[in-house]
Amino acid sequence: MKATPLSNCERRFLLRAVEERKRLDGRQCYDYRNIRISFGTEHGCCIVELGKTRVLAQVSCELVPPKPNRPTEGILFFNLELSPMAAPGFEPGRQSELLVKLNRLIERCLRNSKCIDTESLCVVAGEKVWQIRLDLHLLNHDGNIIDAASIAGIVALCHFHRPDVSVQGEEVTVYTPEERDPVPLSIHHMPICVSFAFFQQGTYLLVDPSEREERVMDGILVIAMNKHREICTIQSSGGIMLVTDQVLRCSKITAVKVAEITELIQNALENDKRVRKEGGKLGFAECISNQKITTFKMESAAVDTNNVEEQAEEIITKADPPSEVFTKPILNTPGTAQIGEGIENSWGDLEESEKEEAAEEEGESEATALDCQKMETEDTSTMKETNKDEPIVLSDSEEEEVVILEPQELPRRMRTQTSTKQENTTKKAFNKRRRKKRAAY
Repeated sequence: MKATPLSNCERRFLLRAVEERKRLDGRQCYDYRNIRISFGTEHGCCIVELGKTRVLAQVSCELVPPKPNRPTEGILFFNLELSPMAAPGFEPGRQSELLVKLNRLIERCLRNSKCIDTESLCVVAGEKVWQIRLDLHLLNHDGNIIDAASIAGIVALCHFHRPDVSVQGEEVTVYTPEERDPVPLSIHHMPICVSFAFFQQGTYLLVDPSEREERVMDGILVIAMNKHREICTIQSSGGIMLVTDQVLRCSKITAVKVAEITELIQNALENDKRVRKEGGKLGFAECISNQKITTFKMESAAVDTNNVEEQAEEIITKADPPSEVFTKPILNTPGTAQIGEGIENSWGDLEESEKEEAAEEEGESEATALDCQKMETEDTSTMKETNKDEPIVLSDSEEEEVVILEPQELPRRMRTQTSTKQENTTKKAFNKRRRKKRAAY
């Protein structure tokens, strides 16, 4: 496992907390984290949560030939897997030193302690026996993997039921759960591991270390014990020297913790058995706690609908009179508007500066229009004077008279004057609009 190393500041902080007998999660030195056990829909499947450390256990079985040296005993197989899903430091498909150490410790705890009666797994001596396989998957790593794995393993073995078998001569018949009820395993006792972390060469001691505490500890001591105070296995690692008094002290703490955990396991198994018998809801989905964040959550209360009219009249009489309501409210502020019922549209209202500029533009346009009219009147008068002496010819034809009016060209001077005035007005208006846009930005 290649975990990200802690900085010197974090290391000093954790060691200082241990010296002051304080822990990050608020526990005391000898306190265990909360243990939660949930079962799946099938027998032999469970999830154990030790704080935030979570382990999934699954038990399966099959008929296989026995070992030559033990023809009348069944076979037990244990396997623990550490996936990157639990922690990014775990490498997939590789047997690390931590994984090998954990697998050996689980085998010594569950197999060498003889907690399962292997002779009861024999079907036909020398020919067929039951092979029990226990698969453990670490789902989340937050320290103390071995304790969580040992609890999950023994719970799954106690919860598992193998199919019933009958033997007639050389013929072996395996019955389905519908034909015959499955048979539970014969378990003598329940060994459980308890871990102790030592700091400063055994000066300070913590029970059930977390993941950060494991990074700064000097060594660890694991004791597997049952509720009868029988030590099944013991292992020390980390290169620390322990005194006899320290080991005896840890064994006494282990006896107390194992008794509490064993009682918790038995209660969980009894509750699951009762729920299955009553036909209740099963599975991991039902065990997930409802952690919804809701607002305006109120308990339902009965509504009294008697004397509603009288209560409404009392409320109306006691209430203040309504304020004056304007049928057509108008916003007097220039340049603003509001969309809604009863509000007049004021998008056409202009501000004072815009009104002044519009008035100036109108004055200039009126002046240019008057000049154009004067020029047109002068042109028409000149045209009349030129046409006075021309005779008017009338035709005697019965056809309709057709009068063709040809536009007369204005003098060049007039055209240039009017065009220059119009250009000047358009330039002024364009310059004013440009100033407005710049001021707006």
